[in-house]
Amino acid sequence: MPLPIVAVVGRPNVGKSTFVNRLAQADEAIVHEMRGVTRDRSYHEADWNGQHFTLIDTGGIEMGTEDSFQRSIRSQAFLATDEADLIVFLVDGKAGINTDDEEVARILQRTDKPVMLVVNKMDTPGSLEGMWEFYQLGLGDPWPVSATHGLGTGDLLDALVATLKELPLEGFDTPDDSPAVRIAIIGRPNAGKSSLANRLIDDERSIVSDVAGTTRDAIDTTIEHEGRLYTVVDTAGLRRKSQIDQDVEYYGFVRAMRAIDRAQVALLVVDGSIGLTNEDQRVAGYALERGCAMVVVLNKWDLVEGPEAKAAIRERIADRLMFVGFAPVVAISALTGKKVLRIWEAVDEAFANYSQEIPTSRLNSWLQEIREFGHTVSQGRKILRMKYVTQTGTCPPQICFFANHPDMVDDNFKRYLENRLRASFNLVGTPLRLKFKRKD
Repeated sequence: MPLPIVAVVGRPNVGKSTFVNRLAQADEAIVHEMRGVTRDRSYHEADWNGQHFTLIDTGGIEMGTEDSFQRSIRSQAFLATDEADLIVFLVDGKAGINTDDEEVARILQRTDKPVMLVVNKMDTPGSLEGMWEFYQLGLGDPWPVSATHGLGTGDLLDALVATLKELPLEGFDTPDDSPAVRIAIIGRPNAGKSSLANRLIDDERSIVSDVAGTTRDAIDTTIEHEGRLYTVVDTAGLRRKSQIDQDVEYYGFVRAMRAIDRAQVALLVVDGSIGLTNEDQRVAGYALERGCAMVVVLNKWDLVEGPEAKAAIRERIADRLMFVGFAPVVAISALTGKKVLRIWEAVDEAFANYSQEIPTSRLNSWLQEIREFGHTVSQGRKILRMKYVTQTGTCPPQICFFANHPDMVDDNFKRYLENRLRASFNLVGTPLRLKFKRKD
């Protein structure tokens, strides 16, 4: 059974992300003084006294604003309330009530779900000045807290957990121990990452726009596909640090890099209508440095006209992504869903190879063939002799060679060994780590 869900809603800049970070005892949601930093709804696991639940951080609701982003943000926030078992309505104790608070309160009065009215920014211990006006919102007793300093959050969590226990949820669940394959969707801005994430999870979890930089947080979703669990993370578009001109975009960059650190398989999304760029190469390098398995996803493939243009793009990818040549290339259209299901097959194969263990006997039989072939390295009278090989790690596979002079192994010989390994074993989709130790 899934964990109980608590949605945190409110207008912009009332401290929702700070509040979520405080309750989750983490620093996952981006916090910034600029309005509208949070856009998508993001999920965070929390527990209080051993009782687990899921928090949803949402974008600020502005009822009177009709720009495209605010419509999407508002939709995301109300989707969170539909999904939630309990709703926390956060208001600003310093600024008081405004029309957006009143509009949201009217909507929440009509829900049959429990609503907790929480007054944030009550930073002075014992002072309740100005809190009483929030009774007019008609949502019961307000809870004074300071998300920044933690004042009042313990009492609030006691009440929140007690309320959840009274709901027909058959008690609390602990987090699912079933191992989910962790997938990070990465790429430069506007390559179609959020469209692909929504298509894979079959839900409008991420706001999709043709404005670069729409996604700012790394958004996790755990789903089941054909009996297997996957955690899909939509990340912010990655650009070189020198091109990042806002603090918020920098925090999105940091979150994306953390998502890659946690990922087992990276889906590198390339805009097929533009072709491979230097930024795509840079993002691929980030994932390679962190040892992720990888699948290259050529998105917007339906916009590329003619077999010659498609062949040219594939040739450019093979040439400029040679350093991650192990990654399979899947051409799709996230917008229409065409061939998206092929991604699951590629992910499964990449993860299986990423986590595989090759028997030592097979590796040493392979090494015997290498020795018989006769290709080696020499320096003067010294000749490199490979004595023994074994796998010493997985995720990604780590192969350790024992040799008489490991210091003689150069980059060319490493590439030779890796190419021969890939020719003999199924290592599609996974990087390799080769180590060399001395054995006389």
